[in-house]
Amino acid sequence: MDVTILLGSSSDMPVAEKCTKILEHFDVSYQLRVASAHRSPVFVEEIVRKAETDGCQVFVAMAGLAAALPGAVAALTTKPVIGVPCGGRVPFDSLLSIAQLPPGVPAATVGVDRGDNAGYLATQILALGNETYAAALKQNKLDQIERVKAQDRDVNGGQ
Repeated sequence: MDVTILLGSSSDMPVAEKCTKILEHFDVSYQLRVASAHRSPVFVEEIVRKAETDGCQVFVAMAGLAAALPGAVAALTTKPVIGVPCGGRVPFDSLLSIAQLPPGVPAATVGVDRGDNAGYLATQILALGNETYAAALKQNKLDQIERVKAQDRDVNGGQ
C-alpha cells in the first residue's frame, strides 16, 4: 500500500473521497483510516507504525478545527506527510495549524478541502521512484492542456 489517508473524523470523508478518486485514477494503492490526534493519539501512532511496516510511502492527514493530525503524523514518521485542512465555519484555523508546523516537523499543505490536490501531490511524490506514475502524471498534464484549449475554442466560436 503506497498511501495512508488518515481522517481526524468520519465527517472529513467528502474531502477524503476527492483524494481517493485521484489515487484510483492513477492506480495508486491506499488505505483509509480514522484517528484523532486529540482523542486517540496512541491509535494514531499504531496506525502510522503499522502503515510503515506495510510499505506506506506517503501519508495524507486530513483534519479540521485545530487540525493537529498532520503534525502528529509528521512527528511520528520520516515519510512525506501531506496535510489537508478541512473547512468549517472558520476554515483558516485548520489551514494555519498545518502550514505553521515547527521546524523539523514538516507537512506539505494543500488548500482547504483540496483532497484532490493531496491525491495529485501524493502521486507526484511516488512518481519520483516510479516511471509508471510519472508517465501517467505527464499524460494527465497533456490532457489538462487539451481540455483548456477546447474551452478556449468554445468561448471563441470554435476558432
